[in-house]
Amino acid sequence: QVQLVESGGGLVQAGGSLRLSCAASGRTFGDMGWFRQAPGKEREFVAAISWSGSNTNYADSVKGRFTISRDNAKNTVYLQMNSLKPEDTAVYYCAAKVNSDYLTRNSRFYHYWGQGTQVTVPS
Repeated sequence: QVQLVESGGGLVQAGGSLRLSCAASGRTFGDMGWFRQAPGKEREFVAAISWSGSNTNYADSVKGRFTISRDNAKNTVYLQMNSLKPEDTAVYYCAAKVNSDYLTRNSRFYHYWGQGTQVTVPS
């Protein structure tokens, strides 16, 4: 059974940090990414990483504050989030592609999704 299970969300004060984890199982994945969805808004791209980890891509809103990484031996992808802001409040979703061709911000190209983890940064 293919699964992506996120963890690490929670409530953190502005300026604080959180590290999200996404444990994958059931198959080997290619490119992986993080998306988020705030209340009343559409799901948006946050970051993506190639299978090798050598290529990454970030949304402008998180560039310089968030870092995506992966450990293929553990089938896990991480999102280190620093200098968190109230506008980072959202449900964060892990996503995976079965291939690793080019990093895309388009959610339609990701084949598997996790259930999401809530991140709340009070204003």
